[in-house]
Amino acid sequence: MSFSDIIDTIDSFLWGWPLIIMLVGTHLFMTFRTGFIQKDIFKAIKLSVTKDPDVEGDVSQFGALTTALSSTIGTGNIIGVGTAIAMGGPGSVLWMWLTGIFGIATKYAETLIAVKYRVKSEDGSMLGGAMYALDRGLHKKWLGIVFAFLAAVCAFGIGCMVQANAVVSNVRHNFASSEASGKVVTIITAVVMCVVVGLVIIGGIKSITRVSEMLVPFMAAFYVLGCLIILFLNADVLGQTIAAIVSSAFTVKAAGGGFVGSTVAIACRYGFARGLFSNESGMGSAPLVASAAQTRNPKRQALVSMTGTFWDTVIVCLMTGLVLVSCIIKYPNIDGLSGNGAELTSMAFSMIPIIGVPILVIGLVSFAFSTILGWYYYGERCAVYLLGEKVIMVYKILWIIGIFLGSVAELNLIWNIADLLNGLMAIPNIIAVLLLSKVIADETKRYSGTHLEDKDDTAIPVLKNARKGVLG
Repeated sequence: MSFSDIIDTIDSFLWGWPLIIMLVGTHLFMTFRTGFIQKDIFKAIKLSVTKDPDVEGDVSQFGALTTALSSTIGTGNIIGVGTAIAMGGPGSVLWMWLTGIFGIATKYAETLIAVKYRVKSEDGSMLGGAMYALDRGLHKKWLGIVFAFLAAVCAFGIGCMVQANAVVSNVRHNFASSEASGKVVTIITAVVMCVVVGLVIIGGIKSITRVSEMLVPFMAAFYVLGCLIILFLNADVLGQTIAAIVSSAFTVKAAGGGFVGSTVAIACRYGFARGLFSNESGMGSAPLVASAAQTRNPKRQALVSMTGTFWDTVIVCLMTGLVLVSCIIKYPNIDGLSGNGAELTSMAFSMIPIIGVPILVIGLVSFAFSTILGWYYYGERCAVYLLGEKVIMVYKILWIIGIFLGSVAELNLIWNIADLLNGLMAIPNIIAVLLLSKVIADETKRYSGTHLEDKDDTAIPVLKNARKGVLG
């Protein structure tokens, strides 16, 4: 067995029932521990567009949210949903949606402790994330180091090279007429992407946030509107679509009409796995940027951050799932048996005249580009925790190199390694969430009702060795 086969086997096992049980179990536990925090989702949406003046932080609450969304709303919302349907049948859409509903509680919980245990560097910038919660909240610095290492490394794969490859592949597929022109398109696209990303990340979190605040609402609204138009065109089979999704989630066989036969267990597995991968609830990624937000207490930012899972999975993934299933039912020539999520998604959108392909291409390119920006910040913050601020410029250069390499290389092994590390980084983060669940419940009660407006009276400590890092 080759090294690639070994990595693929371990990755498939980890992203099977072990991670599903751990993450979904945490989602359910934190739902009850927080008193069904999902009930406050509309209050949280209102908070997300409300400025919190005269408080410490590097960026606004909305800026932190859109930066987090820039990394979670990615190719997983399109290709990942297609993979779930291709492998698990239409029922997987329902299970994916449920991971979003319950995952809201875990996103809330991991963000709350990240903000509560954040620190300041000597220049006043905010530092936070699972590593600080593990370090300051649980006094397990070694676990914080493990989390930071896994995140800093896997960011190059899952948030950089894979996303760059997705952008280039889509541009080449739609604008190259031959193999020779394909190579030219690949190089041009790669160079343009390197330059544009470089110009954004050179300005740090404030520059990334400014771009995210403009790009994320536009790309999400454009994609959802496009999906709604397609669903309007497929209105004659919308009832069948919903019936197929619901019935096949609880029956042994999928609903026919081009779908692969699927057990309930398989539909659950692929729906849960792709949903968890898409919204990243429990992964510990979004709290890295949420910790930089201007917020008067940990609960407010936790509420804002949990709306990310709502938008990502409850809305965007559901829209994609409804589009794909309705297209498979309406157009019998779409092969729902292929097991290839990318191919299934491409075929389904191409069935819609004029608007189908542009929606897919613009959606994939903008989602992947924004993910590159969001994951850069995640990786950089973890690298700074480990090695100090001296690593920032090196990390920027390596990130740009990663974009170019990802654009021109085959990435099967890179993808599997990054996917594996992404799953592993969830383990120390979930440990922090579970062991600090009493703190989370207490803080949730402390800032309930009118007390949500209260300022946290605990001074944010200054970390004197921030410039050096824990390993510097």
